Amino acid sequence: MAQIFHRSANSLARMSILGLLFVMATIGALLAELQRSPYVTRQYEQIVQTPPFSHQHHVGGMGIDCRFCHTSVEDSNFAGIPPTKTCMNCHAQIWTNAPMLEPVRESFRSGKSLTWTRVHDLPDFVYFDHSIHVNKGIGCKSCHGEVDNMPLMREEHSLQMEWCLSCHREPAKNLRPRSVQHDFKLAMDKIPDEDEDAAASNARLDQMAVVDAGTEDHSNVFSMQYEPPSRSKPVLARLSDGYHIFTSQKQMGEVLLKEYHIRSVRELTSCSTCHR
Repeated sequence: MAQIFHRSANSLARMSILGLLFVMATIGALLAELQRSPYVTRQYEQIVQTPPFSHQHHVGGMGIDCRFCHTSVEDSNFAGIPPTKTCMNCHAQIWTNAPMLEPVRESFRSGKSLTWTRVHDLPDFVYFDHSIHVNKGIGCKSCHGEVDNMPLMREEHSLQMEWCLSCHREPAKNLRPRSVQHDFKLAMDKIPDEDEDAAASNARLDQMAVVDAGTEDHSNVFSMQYEPPSRSKPVLARLSDGYHIFTSQKQMGEVLLKEYHIRSVRELTSCSTCHR
């Protein structure tokens, strides 16, 4: 029987199979990137509330602590949404006739709760507990970003599992002393990761005003006014056993791992940690 296809057809067939595999792999990679993209996760998307609420004004401008509105963040898995009465604590005195705040006044008069659009929304199969994270040294900024600079609230991080695991594998890089977990003005991420030599640190410590813990209350010493931490200025932090000097976030994180009794990486990355 005469040969139907030329010998070169064998090479073309092999190249077609390899080309098909390459196209399928490319499509798979593109879909994986799409699934991680802000288009799917809604990361960075600014949410307009009714009434419009500016964290930049209330947190950054007025200096209101997160726990004033989110009252259960340290004791519950849910951070809590403030009732209308919390808003009226201030707005019964200021901006009392502002048209923008009419929904707040109407809610207070009628007793019907305001409807807020949720910004950070995890899948139903994921269990997240605010209290365990806050009490183990994770600050608000680590997950929610620089809220004090957000006129409209947005999702700063993707909140996907790979993002959560990146912290669970290296929790030290995000740990803070409990006294400053809700302080957005501290640039903790700007502390250098490289430890300075002892001589340089001691020389700089001579220039610091190290307070005497026995003479006055320094419960908020870590948030005293000072310039953001830099290579030329070590950080004074108050822990349960007294004051400590740190020259890097890594150094501080390693101490706080023991301070807060953080579980091992294997336990933190176990599926049962989030899926229950």
